[in-house]
Amino acid sequence: MATDGRIALVTGAGSGVGRSAALALLGAGDTVVLAGRRRDVLEETASLAGAAAARAAVMPADVTDPAAVDALFAAIKERFGRLDVLFNNAGTGARNADFGDTEWETWRKVVTVNLDGAFLVARGAYRIMREQSPRGGRIINNGSISAHTPRPGAVPYNASKHAITGLTKSISLDGRKHDIACGQIDIGNAATPMTARMAKGVPQANGTLAPEPTMDVDDVGRAVLFMASLPLDSNVQFMTIMATKMPFIGRG
Repeated sequence: MATDGRIALVTGAGSGVGRSAALALLGAGDTVVLAGRRRDVLEETASLAGAAAARAAVMPADVTDPAAVDALFAAIKERFGRLDVLFNNAGTGARNADFGDTEWETWRKVVTVNLDGAFLVARGAYRIMREQSPRGGRIINNGSISAHTPRPGAVPYNASKHAITGLTKSISLDGRKHDIACGQIDIGNAATPMTARMAKGVPQANGTLAPEPTMDVDDVGRAVLFMASLPLDSNVQFMTIMATKMPFIGRG
């Protein structure tokens, strides 16, 4: 799937879904800004792109720090002059705990990364896209199947991902007049280090532990590329991509 050589930003590009999406975009011809907290893993992602690594720009940034996010977008604007695609992917989870046993510090950590960070990055991209010429662009938020149906014992993650759906809808609504399209990809059980525990068993709604199937993370990268490659007068508002046999439909 060829692109028109757009400028794209991927947060959380150092591993997992973010790495897969970044490599898919690079492979299709985009210039991709790789953002995340650790330079070493971002450079590792770039090295995996082969010849396309020349189009990878490593720009470490902490998405929870407003000043760092502002500096990231200033650097993008100075170096490239525009931004066409954002994959707003950076996120985190927490150890499973009953709602009543969830610590305030755990809640704040997850919500700060998953919601505050997503807001800051989306806002930075929106501002560039609104002001550039030709104007407009595409923002793709990483939701989760937990944005629709929660897992037990995961209230900070569930709540933050439900909030991403509201963020996505708000950006879509406000962005219309600026030719900014915003969609959300909801991912279920992509095989990454974050989901490795699923093979050993994870809590189910009926109180049992059960292993869950996973899917190739590169299938997610290809799905993000599809969403990113549409013209701005078309939009995938919500896409669910999941391991076919995982317990989501009918969960609970």
